[in-house]
Amino acid sequence: MRYADITGWGKCAPPAILTNDDLSTILDTDDEWIVSRTGMKERRIAHVPVSDLAHVACARALAAAGKSAADVDLIIFGSCTFDQLVPNSASRVQQLLGADNAACMDLNTACTSGMYALSVATAMIKSGSMENALVIGAEVTSVLMDWSDRDVAILFGDGAAAFFLEASDEKSGVVAESLGCFGKNRDILDVTGWGLKYANQGLMLGDTKWNFNGQEIFKRAVVGMSRACDTVLEKAGIAKEEIDLVVPHQANLRIIDALAKRMGASEEKVYINIQRYGNMSAATAPLALVEALEEGRVAPGDKLLLPAFGGGLTWSAHLLNWGARIKPLGTTDVDLPPCDKTGLQLVRDIIAAKKTVKG
Repeated sequence: MRYADITGWGKCAPPAILTNDDLSTILDTDDEWIVSRTGMKERRIAHVPVSDLAHVACARALAAAGKSAADVDLIIFGSCTFDQLVPNSASRVQQLLGADNAACMDLNTACTSGMYALSVATAMIKSGSMENALVIGAEVTSVLMDWSDRDVAILFGDGAAAFFLEASDEKSGVVAESLGCFGKNRDILDVTGWGLKYANQGLMLGDTKWNFNGQEIFKRAVVGMSRACDTVLEKAGIAKEEIDLVVPHQANLRIIDALAKRMGASEEKVYINIQRYGNMSAATAPLALVEALEEGRVAPGDKLLLPAFGGGLTWSAHLLNWGARIKPLGTTDVDLPPCDKTGLQLVRDIIAAKKTVKG
């Protein structure tokens, strides 16, 4: 049987950091309030478009796999903050990489976009239509954030991660998955002013209002991810105790704790980096897996469980059998341009730009 082994991985975390103390200068909040409710201490703010973040993550994933851009058959870009819709943003990443042989597509399922992209790429490789693929989860929500809304402004950050997948006869990569959506409840996470639905209504792109029902989202996130995990384990015929590491979507520490409790997973078996990045939407679970590899939390042959949840309300869980290699084969000099501003300065620039356009 044919599988899609993950042989390369890379991340791109923008250098500008926005701390809880920074947020307290523009919102009625403080570090203790944010940490107690979310587990977040800081998040990153991008000084470049999301395709630039994705480019760096992809270049690092290719270097880790020992491949060049010319080797890439397919690029799937998972996000909901694309630079452009026409042409698609995956083609911009192709252009930046010089991956001229690659087919390109964008995919949007909000916070689960990176994981859904992993499913699509895996299926295409397993079917034989592609030999390899670059899978991206990347987001720049900062430019679309309502920075006056404490309930959401504290939660999100910017970032990117990417994986290089190759056809393999070994049972590695995604071996079971479960994807779904609570579409009837989609309005409990709704962003006004984001999409063509709001065209010609006097709204500026990026001037958003977030309908974010935190309590209801919490309930459905835990239920959706728990059910998906149970389904995946049943499909694979393995017990919860056989999972070596759970790498969940990092939306809220309380959600992670509730999910871990339902899964019976000990603290040592759950990877958490929410304190450093907050919720990076599509980049969250992919970047967490990259960091788990970097920190030596993944060993060859490990069984990894990656549950995720996003707007829509989409949910997913992926069971990965990790392959033989846990160290990158190479590195790259590709990096972001320098940033001479702090996260707070970048946010203040976004706020000021919106006020200027409004007049």
